[in-house]
Amino acid sequence: MKNLRLKAARAGMDLSQDDLAKAVGVSRQTISSIEKGDYNPTINLCISICRVLGKTLDELFWTEESEGE
Repeated sequence: MKNLRLKAARAGMDLSQDDLAKAVGVSRQTISSIEKGDYNPTINLCISICRVLGKTLDELFWTEESEGE
């Protein structure tokens, strides 16, 4: 499932995928894959992304059962 919340939060801070990737120590392709839903990041990477974007894990990565249906 695409992570549009991550993409929106990143764009809301005027960060490119490359900017976010550098801030959390991964490649731009990793950020792209997370946003596309092709890659499930580790909890440590999720936490790093949340810290950079000023969001909680729930805000960016938790999905309710009903959202996926």
